[in-house]
Amino acid sequence: MSTHLPKNSSRRQFLLSGSLATMGLFLAGKANASSLLLAAKPDSKFAGVQIGAITYSYRSLPGSIEQVLQYCIDSNISAIELMGDAAEDFAGKPKNPNPRPMMGPPAPGQARPQMTDEQRAKMAAYQKEVAEWRASVSMDKFKEVKKMFDKAGIDIYAFKPNALGPNNTDAEVEYALKAAKALGAKSVTIELPTDPAQSQRLGDLGAKHKMYIGYHLHTTATDTAWDVALGQSPYNSMNLDCGHYIAAGGNNTTASLLKLIESKADRITSMHIKDRKNKDNGGQNQVWGQGNTPLKEILTLMKEKKYKFPATIELEYDIPAGSDPVSEVKKCVAYAKNILVE
Repeated sequence: MSTHLPKNSSRRQFLLSGSLATMGLFLAGKANASSLLLAAKPDSKFAGVQIGAITYSYRSLPGSIEQVLQYCIDSNISAIELMGDAAEDFAGKPKNPNPRPMMGPPAPGQARPQMTDEQRAKMAAYQKEVAEWRASVSMDKFKEVKKMFDKAGIDIYAFKPNALGPNNTDAEVEYALKAAKALGAKSVTIELPTDPAQSQRLGDLGAKHKMYIGYHLHTTATDTAWDVALGQSPYNSMNLDCGHYIAAGGNNTTASLLKLIESKADRITSMHIKDRKNKDNGGQNQVWGQGNTPLKEILTLMKEKKYKFPATIELEYDIPAGSDPVSEVKKCVAYAKNILVE
């Protein structure tokens, strides 16, 4: 997952222009949420293949849980990988006193901005406060989120909170697994640890709570990258990102990707789909149909093999001028539908 925002300013224009008409009631408050849910329910399952989206795709928009829900409805998304912030904020997570905006990679020759000593101290204190909150918080609010999404016809199949790292306590990890279960998710997702001891730890806790740990990789993905983790626990699984795999280049080809999906299908709990150029062509994220990710072959394979894991849209290409993330996710849904319903 990239941490940078698109270079163009269309998102900012989108927000400032008032074109958030479909979500405007949420921006006015939660009171009108129920009326918005009376609309037709979204349906992004085609020919047996569940097309989903990671809510990171809407990262440039206001992010309350009610707003995220409406973005999914407006995108015709009926299943999601839910990022942690919106659900945790809804459940009462302490506010960060020193928030840092998401930043893209530094300019050539420049180092990434570093926190001051004061900022680091505040962050350490905040992380301790959050860990204590996570260790004791009720699951009631997460169950409420599930009911909200269920009512709208949207399944939460994966949860991605920032609570599964090596610096998080066991209590925080177990909190994440309990919250995922309360949301109705089958798995939590996280980057594949570089230390096998961490994937062993997570796999053991996953087994304890009967919750899968779906490991994601960027351009370090290889056919064997997940093997150690998968061998450590039956609850360690793959959150395979097809776009990043292709962008890695080298031995990663269309043929090897399709072979990897087939050979690991029983260990994949969710899969990210995006269109990226391969390494030889620069590796950039592209509007769907303009890159080298074999989207048609991937989705056709899922259809033919009747795979049950979802294909998750992760919107990372630059938003075209005059458009917005909701519209672009909706286009990706339609693109997938055109492939699957022929």
